[in-house]
Amino acid sequence: MIIHKEGTASIIIAAIIVGVVSIIADRFLVPRYALLYLILLFILIILFLLIVSFFRIPKRIFTMGENRIIAPADGKVVVIEEIIDEEYFKNKRLQISIFMSPLNVHVNRYPISGKVVYNQYHEGKYLVAWNPKSSTDNERQTVVIEPQNLAAEQKIKRQILVKQIAGAVAKRICNYAKLNEKVTQNDELGFIKFGSRVDVLLPVGTTLRVKLNQKVQGGVTILATW
Repeated sequence: MIIHKEGTASIIIAAIIVGVVSIIADRFLVPRYALLYLILLFILIILFLLIVSFFRIPKRIFTMGENRIIAPADGKVVVIEEIIDEEYFKNKRLQISIFMSPLNVHVNRYPISGKVVYNQYHEGKYLVAWNPKSSTDNERQTVVIEPQNLAAEQKIKRQILVKQIAGAVAKRICNYAKLNEKVTQNDELGFIKFGSRVDVLLPVGTTLRVKLNQKVQGGVTILATW
């Protein structure tokens, strides 16, 4: 397991805070309040380890395949429904939403290989991630990937939209996509600090391979197939 580059600053700041508070507590609580000092130290260490775990990248064997759409994030499937996409497609799409808790891995990955044909940031609110309006009202970054090696009509038909959505706790979206860039399935699309939600919009009629409330792993779980 390694630590993601997005965690460097947060981990350093957390380590400094833990160190300073520990020194101050040692100065004023020991030896008279030794038990209180130990409890405080224990809590600080647990919080520090939690922050470190937020930025972990575990070793995984990725699932690949041109006919497979892979989960872009760790978490739980909280929405499977047909919606009208007003931002890009302007028509009906199959939406799969993955809720990322603070305990999940926070890396976001490309569900398919292809070309980035749309990449747009939107300012917004910070509603809780399970609120249905978070998909359209919250701060978010939308990326559309178009598969290659297909006829022109099929390329457009099989475009996939991935939406990184900030939440009440997660208020920083990191996005690495570049317009017109060719990307590979399971490469890093971005990172959402401290959890939140990722939506995937698929063509209606795509064969689903997941169920509501199912836990998925980014880069591993097959969401759907062509």
